[in-house]
Amino acid sequence: MRKRLRNHPIPMAIGVGMSALLIGVGVVTSKWSDWQKSGAMTGLDKLEPKSEILPVISLPPEQRVTKLLEIAQNSSLPVVSLTPLQAPDRSRARYLLASDLIERGQGKEALDWLEGLEKEYPVLAAHVMLKRAQAYQSMKDQKKANEAWKQLLEKYPDNPVAAEALFALGQNDAKYWEQAIAKFPNHPRTLEIVQDRLKKAPEQLPLLRILLHNSHDDKVVSQTIDQLTTKFRDQLTAKDWEVIAFNYWEKRLYEKAGLAYASAPPTALNLYRSGRGRQLGGDKSGAISGYQRLINTFPEAKDTGLGLIRLAQMSSKPEDGIFYLDRAIEKFPDHAGQALLEKAKILDELRNTELASQARKEALNKYGNSDAVTEFRWQAAKEIAKQGDYLSAWQWAEPIAKQNPDHELAPEAGFWVGKWAQRLGRSQDAKTAFEFVLSKYPGSFYAWRSATMLGLDVGNFNTVRQKIPQVVRPQERLKLPTGSPALQELHQIGQDKDAWTLWQTEFDNIIKPTVAQQFTDGILLLAVGENRRGINQIESLSWWRDTPEEEAEITAFKQQPIYWHSLYPFPFLEYTETWAQKHQLNPLLVTALMRQESRFESDIRSVAGAVGLMQIMPATGKWVAQQISVKDYNLENPNDNIRLGTWYLDHTHDTYNNNSLLAVASYNAGPGNVSKWINQLGLTDPDEFVEYIPFPETKGYVEHVFENYWNYLRLYNPQIAQMLTQYGHQSFHP
Repeated sequence: MRKRLRNHPIPMAIGVGMSALLIGVGVVTSKWSDWQKSGAMTGLDKLEPKSEILPVISLPPEQRVTKLLEIAQNSSLPVVSLTPLQAPDRSRARYLLASDLIERGQGKEALDWLEGLEKEYPVLAAHVMLKRAQAYQSMKDQKKANEAWKQLLEKYPDNPVAAEALFALGQNDAKYWEQAIAKFPNHPRTLEIVQDRLKKAPEQLPLLRILLHNSHDDKVVSQTIDQLTTKFRDQLTAKDWEVIAFNYWEKRLYEKAGLAYASAPPTALNLYRSGRGRQLGGDKSGAISGYQRLINTFPEAKDTGLGLIRLAQMSSKPEDGIFYLDRAIEKFPDHAGQALLEKAKILDELRNTELASQARKEALNKYGNSDAVTEFRWQAAKEIAKQGDYLSAWQWAEPIAKQNPDHELAPEAGFWVGKWAQRLGRSQDAKTAFEFVLSKYPGSFYAWRSATMLGLDVGNFNTVRQKIPQVVRPQERLKLPTGSPALQELHQIGQDKDAWTLWQTEFDNIIKPTVAQQFTDGILLLAVGENRRGINQIESLSWWRDTPEEEAEITAFKQQPIYWHSLYPFPFLEYTETWAQKHQLNPLLVTALMRQESRFESDIRSVAGAVGLMQIMPATGKWVAQQISVKDYNLENPNDNIRLGTWYLDHTHDTYNNNSLLAVASYNAGPGNVSKWINQLGLTDPDEFVEYIPFPETKGYVEHVFENYWNYLRLYNPQIAQMLTQYGHQSFHP
């Protein structure tokens, strides 16, 4: 798998749509449409023209009701859609007013707004009938509710919304539940039915299969897998095992995944993972068996080249290892660079230094675009730089961005070329290198470091804390990458729960989704508060995708605002703003740290026991609470967690004289380790300090936190966005 750039590098509907904000200073008003007119948005993100309703979609019901009433009662507005994907504001306003009333239990008032609405709002006609039935239910008029459910079934029997009717009617007549299971097995309501039946009689293989293949709930799927592998192992099909293996792999339970993939359909990827999973789990003989099966079944497949290298790495006899590597070099050019470097290691062990040197030279000369050669080149450059030979280090590192520009090391190598040029007194070469990184890799940590080297006012390690940047957020939803017209409309008008429900019936390719499907899944997960899963879906778009078509599609998505705003959302902004302001912390730095710590999951717990958004250890939380005289707090409560976490981040800044590099490192590794590193590494060059932090986890943590900060700044601060256009940056600003 290519080590692509992190999709900066990694949920949108959560952040998109809230009012513009100048954190710590005041409110800034800016219209997304103004930026649309400037040409900043094209393609899938184009908004509908002249909509009055979209800017108020995300406001709470009590804040938007006046505007909705004004629009709904405006008889001069059109009542016919312009296109199947566009709906008039008046129809939308009526629908939203009805939905809000139903949520408050005011079904009778909602019915007035729903009267005849399906005729003028065809894209959501089935959902209008759904709302009508829900309105009667909120009035506790079960007779009329049942009539409405039956009308919905009669009018839209094949629409996924019909599953809601089948669920409701099945409360009193089991035949409707049978119809739901048969016709809509992937609808959340159907899955509720299945789970209810399994509670009463757990050992029902057909029902367990429905959950395995259709549920989007990780906990439910994990429990289902446990039941299936315990009670029905011998009755599982190859497709069952593929889903089980995929879930194990996603959870990094590699040995279990390897065993499960051995029983899955024998594709090249499945067989590779069968071997690799067992190898990572320590089952050497099982791994060898898996790789041999891959090689024999798919001798020409791309995964086979990597399988040959894995076999060579496990070979006890050098001659066997060289045999496998020579085969990989001959038949699989994509893996030849790595195979040559592995061969050189074996030759070194055999003390055949001349042949080892020849293998490395061939790898460098012929396969400089491979990931393994890129990593080898970069390690060599760093070792040479340690010896003070910056010119040679520069010469080793410079080809990386040219030969393998999409590798995650490319921006790092480019940045250090600039640093080494500085040390050699070649200021123009340094400036060229920094401008290249800022232009080519705009979302990377090294783009931020390059910006500081170029003298841009973007905050440095010693000044980030004090900056209170202007933050302008988009006020309107952007179009989803894929999905039915009804799904698009529900998302557009902020009906996130209904959109997520509908999407679960449309997204039937969880194991091998298209790029657009995976992107849409991430956006909608974010919309319903599943922030960690949503960010991970979008962040991993490039993983295991190597076809030119998929790469082109991903590249196109990265040109769209919805991609970047999805990777860097603003959940819990009100709490972040409040407590960052109290402790005089840059709110974007707090948000950046929170994104790295928890992906905005308020109830997440680490293996070590850290809790919540800012991942506070219970003992640390207790100590902080004592310092600020707080007796009652809950680390899973977002407000409490951010309150304690920002106090501690303030404390780490005070400890290190407002040096955010050391404060952030201390937040992760503790003050004792940071003090030790200062003594070992010194602080003459902060970039070298980061580069040589002894803990890989902390080094990555520091880079990611400041990369996050940089992306929030460039995406949501109009001044910085405008300034960066001179370096070829596309503006994704509202």
